[in-house]
Amino acid sequence: MEFADLIKTPKLDGVYLQNPIGTTVEGTLCITGHHLLLSSRQENSQELWLLHKNIDCVEKKPTAQHIVTGGGIITLKCKDLRIITLEIKHAKEFLNVANSLEALSALQNSELEYPFFYRPMYSILEDGYTMFRPELEFAQLISGLSMGGASSPNVANITICTPSTSSMSNSIPHPLQNGFALDAAAALTGSTSSLAASCEWRISHVNKDFGVCATYGATLIVPKAISDEQLALSAAFRDGGRFPLLSYRHENGATLMRSAQPLSIQGIKRCRADEAILNVVLGRSKKGFIVDTWGKGKSHTESDPHYSQWKKVNRAIGNVTSPASILDSFAKLIEACNDVGCSTDKWLTRLENSGWLSLVLNSLNASCVVAQCLDQEGSPVLVHGAKGLDSTLIVTSLVQIILNPDCRTVRGLQALIEREWIQAGHPFGSRHRYSCYTPHQMRNKNSGATFVLFLDCIYQLFTQFPCSFEFSTQLLILLFEHSYFSQYGTFLCDSERERHELQVHTRTTSLWSYLNRPDVLQTLLNPLYEPNANVIWPSVAPISLELWSELYLRWVIDQRNSSIAMTQIQDLVTKQKELRTQALKLRKQALELSQETTALMGELDNA
Repeated sequence: MEFADLIKTPKLDGVYLQNPIGTTVEGTLCITGHHLLLSSRQENSQELWLLHKNIDCVEKKPTAQHIVTGGGIITLKCKDLRIITLEIKHAKEFLNVANSLEALSALQNSELEYPFFYRPMYSILEDGYTMFRPELEFAQLISGLSMGGASSPNVANITICTPSTSSMSNSIPHPLQNGFALDAAAALTGSTSSLAASCEWRISHVNKDFGVCATYGATLIVPKAISDEQLALSAAFRDGGRFPLLSYRHENGATLMRSAQPLSIQGIKRCRADEAILNVVLGRSKKGFIVDTWGKGKSHTESDPHYSQWKKVNRAIGNVTSPASILDSFAKLIEACNDVGCSTDKWLTRLENSGWLSLVLNSLNASCVVAQCLDQEGSPVLVHGAKGLDSTLIVTSLVQIILNPDCRTVRGLQALIEREWIQAGHPFGSRHRYSCYTPHQMRNKNSGATFVLFLDCIYQLFTQFPCSFEFSTQLLILLFEHSYFSQYGTFLCDSERERHELQVHTRTTSLWSYLNRPDVLQTLLNPLYEPNANVIWPSVAPISLELWSELYLRWVIDQRNSSIAMTQIQDLVTKQKELRTQALKLRKQALELSQETTALMGELDNA
């Protein structure tokens, strides 16, 4: 299929654009294979550059008085929450433009998406696809070795064993090919007998062909005492093959695992290989916790007699029956935010009825429970819920932000999203194909807004601990946007298997390569940041929650005052740093003058 086949009117003059803040611009409309462009060709005038992938819903309203010969209004409801209207004078062009936008915004072939055509106009300083390889990232996560990012004080010292070179898959490049510190290399390769003897975990390629679990990656970190055969048996016991996998190891040695729920198969009530994995993780602990995030009665859990040392805890993130339920809640929230004409009481009622803030509150509450089990009880925790692709990932990710200060840095957050969402198999392609403006009956059952919920939870943590995060909320907004539509390939597809088949890592550019450019990174930093090595315990009282107006209301309420205030804060912090530097310099000069004076006085006394 050629894009030209879908574009009947590639260029059209005299189109009126009304943007979300109410201003109207007349200009020339152009439609390309991936973008909708509108320009008035006047200096300092507003222009529109819109990726077709950003369009969530196209609504057509023909002009009533000239339904045959007249044009009409096309309303574009976008995944970045904008609502844009285009007024076109003539019927033919009106229908051509509307039909083209509907077709181009709903392409099913991933290889036709913009990331496969985008070529950056800047040099790539770092390849974002190699920054967070599982071998390197998990080595840093559980050993505290510093490789490409800040080493966290909240990480235990432990080593990892890897298979010998001969047993490794040829399709997986060695993570140390670019050269890292020798101690890090030794920890990864198990090159000395002392390291090999102390290994508790190993790197497994049991899923190298994605046959054991279609949604897991090819490289997995598993307990050394568990064989690949046991992993495969455990996978057959769990929904989608998602057997218990290491997510995080706390400084006290307590481990956080994630998985899918056990399958409900008649006649099969236990799996000894699955039990063995949890028993190994349990170690010397007297008890562990299995936290179900999906809801009592909605998911299957492990039978008590076979997991006697594991206490079952139900911490559902809400009354949801599927990921689509989370999107329904998000849609109700945005519908309420866009209704600027309703009364205060009605708006508050609609906000409450959306259930969105309840999802946020319950997600934070569940995460705090898990974090307390790890930090205060010192007990291992297994988190699951349904297929382990949604609420499970929210909780395991938030736990690490609460406990691990490295996850509150820019690179730490990128690494967290890579391993807990992208490499963990969250189906971004399916979940974000539709957003809040697509009518409920037109969305497929795999649609969702789980990642948006996760970002909102980070925002809540940010508001309660504004000095503990290296990044500003602008980074969260960028992640929200790029997870739905992007020129980068980071959030493409549903799993590593699909990305491998489409060669995403070699045919597209990583979002992390762009965000980590010095000029871009500077715009995402929090001017109030002060490194905080402590655990951050958020308040989960309802009164502590805030509506994320910076995102949900940014096209409804003018955000320029907030931008001005942030610029002023940045200026004040910069001035404070300059004055502090100057004060230190003056103190040093004063000390030197004092020492010179003392020396001169001593010489005079001697004379």
